[in-house]
Amino acid sequence: MRLHRLDITAFGPFGASQSVDFDDLSAAGLFLLHGPTGAGKTSVLDAVCYALYGSVPGARQGSGQGMTLRSDHAAPGTRTEVRLELTVAGRRLEITRQPPWERLKLRGKGTTVDKAQTWLREYDPTTRAWKDLSRSHQEIGEEITQLLGMSREQFCQVVLLPQGDFARFLRADAEARGKLLGRLFDTRRFAEVEKRLAERRRATEAQVREGDAALLADAHRMQQAAGDTMELPELAPGEPGLAEAVLEAAAVARATARELLTIADRRLTAAESARAATGRELADARELDRLQRRFAEARERAARLAERSDAHRAAQERMERARKAEAVAPALELRDVADSEHRRAAAAEARARALLPQALADAGAAPLAAAARRAAEELGGLESARRAERRLAALVEERAGLDRQERADEEVRQEAETWLADWETVRTGLQSRVDSAQEAATRAEQLAVQRDPARHRLTAARQRDRLTDDTEAARQRALAAAEDAVEARAHWLDLKEQRLHGIAAELASNLTDGTPCAVCGATRHPAPARKTAGHVDREAEERALTAYQTADELRAQAERHLGTLREALAAATAEAGDTPTAQLTEEAEELEGAYTRARATASGLHAAQEELRRAEGEREQRVAAQQQAAVRSASRVAGRDRLEREQALLEEELTLARGTAESVTARAAQLERRAALLTDAADTARAAEDTAQRLKDADARLADAAFRAGFDTPADAAAALLDDTAHRELQRRLDAWQTEDAAVRAVLAEADTADAARRPPADLTAAEQAAADADRRLREASSARDAADRCRAELDRLSAHAATSVRRLAPLREEYTRVARLASLAAGTSADNERRMRLESYVLAARLEQVAAAATARLLRMSSGRYTLVHSDDRSGRGRSGLGLHVVDAWTGRERDTATLSGGETFFASLALALGLADVVTDEAGGVRLDTLFIDEGFGSLDDQTLDEVLDVLDALRERDRSVGIVSHVPDLRRRIHAQLEVVKGRSGSVLRQRGAG
Repeated sequence: MRLHRLDITAFGPFGASQSVDFDDLSAAGLFLLHGPTGAGKTSVLDAVCYALYGSVPGARQGSGQGMTLRSDHAAPGTRTEVRLELTVAGRRLEITRQPPWERLKLRGKGTTVDKAQTWLREYDPTTRAWKDLSRSHQEIGEEITQLLGMSREQFCQVVLLPQGDFARFLRADAEARGKLLGRLFDTRRFAEVEKRLAERRRATEAQVREGDAALLADAHRMQQAAGDTMELPELAPGEPGLAEAVLEAAAVARATARELLTIADRRLTAAESARAATGRELADARELDRLQRRFAEARERAARLAERSDAHRAAQERMERARKAEAVAPALELRDVADSEHRRAAAAEARARALLPQALADAGAAPLAAAARRAAEELGGLESARRAERRLAALVEERAGLDRQERADEEVRQEAETWLADWETVRTGLQSRVDSAQEAATRAEQLAVQRDPARHRLTAARQRDRLTDDTEAARQRALAAAEDAVEARAHWLDLKEQRLHGIAAELASNLTDGTPCAVCGATRHPAPARKTAGHVDREAEERALTAYQTADELRAQAERHLGTLREALAAATAEAGDTPTAQLTEEAEELEGAYTRARATASGLHAAQEELRRAEGEREQRVAAQQQAAVRSASRVAGRDRLEREQALLEEELTLARGTAESVTARAAQLERRAALLTDAADTARAAEDTAQRLKDADARLADAAFRAGFDTPADAAAALLDDTAHRELQRRLDAWQTEDAAVRAVLAEADTADAARRPPADLTAAEQAAADADRRLREASSARDAADRCRAELDRLSAHAATSVRRLAPLREEYTRVARLASLAAGTSADNERRMRLESYVLAARLEQVAAAATARLLRMSSGRYTLVHSDDRSGRGRSGLGLHVVDAWTGRERDTATLSGGETFFASLALALGLADVVTDEAGGVRLDTLFIDEGFGSLDDQTLDEVLDVLDALRERDRSVGIVSHVPDLRRRIHAQLEVVKGRSGSVLRQRGAG
């Protein structure tokens, strides 16, 4: 990487535009960057870093995305800009960066913030012109970082060599060196490996502990199941030997449970035998008690039967008479049936004769039948007349139907004529409704197009009125915030100027004899400046700066809010115009009303069209009905004439047939009634004669049956009969007496029952108590056996589960052991790691060894072959080893710590270390060539000879086409180095003066 040109505008202390021609400065190989303290020497290096990476080192970046980089001396209209031209990886590039800029608005009051801008261009040697590559911050940053192969922190350490940092690096302990080397060589991946191993160890340890906790939980459940027969191991989860101890305790508990189960089985067998014996004794006692009670009950039943013996004999006699009467029962039933039939036949005959004429009232059955036949024959002769009468009735009805049809058709014709007379008026009205609805629909569509713009304009007008008030309030707040920011800035600048006036005293307060001055490098301080009354220190200035930044941020927020409101107000005003809101509201409401009315009218279009179509269809139907009615009326004239001729013929025939009756039907009804009465009377007379003869025969058979059954009269036989209910009840009583008597005799005849009655009474209570005691002991033994079996089964199950858990956890235990060993080895806490060196420290130690080798090549020349830097793995005190750095003194041949070097020796040793580190980091970054380097301060601590040797080493870098810029204000360097870039400060800002090698 080689720098060609740097252009700075309004950056840091430089209020105006400044340029640096690095090609001219680098011609001599060495060039000097000098100037008074606070002039801005470091700001030149910051500009280079900002152009490359978009930020500056350390706290100088500030806050606000680089807004603090702007020069306080710059004119309000001048924007901060840094442009760097360089060659890297064989490509000539130009990078231009502009940080965020707060400026006055072009229109209106207040300020606005322009975003940061970045441009990247490349010079094309073929066309001899610059071509644009990108304007994206991210793309440009990634491109530069990839070309340089190093981060901003690495660049600041390798290209901008801060000697104070490397002097502290020489004197630092291993931890401080590790931090610096870690930033330079980016060994975070090795630290991440350590972290991952530690996390993996904690994770596997947690899993092992979780598995051991589950195993202990199984052990506690086994202890609960086994009771006091199991002792748990006194080990915590994760401790070695826990699994083996739990399995051993589980085996002991299982063996004990099996012994207890065997004892419980034997006790249960003994209890079952005792229960069987007492059960047999209880069964014998219950059987004896049952037989004794059975014999006593039989004796009592026999006594009750003897008391009811007379009633039993009377019932037997009554049952015998009923059996004899049952032989007479059929004759009795037959005589009753015949008597009932005769009475019914006589009553029917009397009723039939009462309806006959007086001349036939006493006639026999035969004369009545002959008269009925004569009436039937006369009735048959009237059948033809009856058909003629029915046809005449049908003709009359048909004639009436024709009259009704004529009247209906006449009504249809009249109604159609009346309706059709108003047709043109109805059609014109309906067509007018359709036309009006169509016009309203068209008007509604036109109004709908106008309605939405009116609504949007009204909404914008209301928003315009609201934003007008909000904008005025925001403007007042922005003015107040701007005044506060101006006052805070003025106060901060006053304090800053006061502090600059007394900066010498502030620097002098930190001087001690023998310590180099941070400004000139001298170790003697004969007349340090003193603080005066009212001195402003750094804390006061920083508080004022913080107050100013807070006020300025509030001002910016207020102005951004005001700008947002003004933009919204302008948009609302552009849409609503200057028309008052009330007028727009009235216009919108009027338009909405007209639209609503038009929509209401247009909504009846479909109904009007449907009504018009229905009216036209009805007209067609009425015209067709009128024509059909006229056709039917003409066809009915011929039919009516035919009916009148047929009716006259039928009326003449019926007059002869009906005689004196009103009609043929009436005459036929008279003959039918006469024939029916005569037939009924003849039938009832014959039935009465038949039933009388059957009754006489039944009386004779009944008297004979009663005599044969042993009864004096039929009435005695009838009295001896029993109905079904009485017969069943009497038979039930007789059967119950016989059944009870047989049962009693059978019980009294039983040998075992009689033998039991002769024995002493059974003691059932004692037998039941003995059986209950045996049952209780059996239940207790069974419960104890079941509990022992459950305990054994539960212990087997839990033991199997525990064994499975142990087998499943075994690979995890092995993994935990392996990961824990690796994690402790990488962390430097393992006993195998003798030097207690962490993995990251080990990698950094290798890098430090390379840096020491590269630095020694230059240190030997700077120290005239006296000093050599070596890397040491020894531990310092109780700390970890790996990052030790010693110097070997060739004059004494001894190795000592770098902290023992003097001030000048420390300088050229740190310079050699910085140059060596630059070479190693360059190789680490992919071998990017660094043709331009800067060295910051420290030359004031060297004597003339050492200074010559150091300058010779730096001058030797030119042999490889490198240029080195030395940042210092040591007067002797101005005489030795001819190419110079001077920074001159003034009240209006600093300026740059360049002088080439010639």
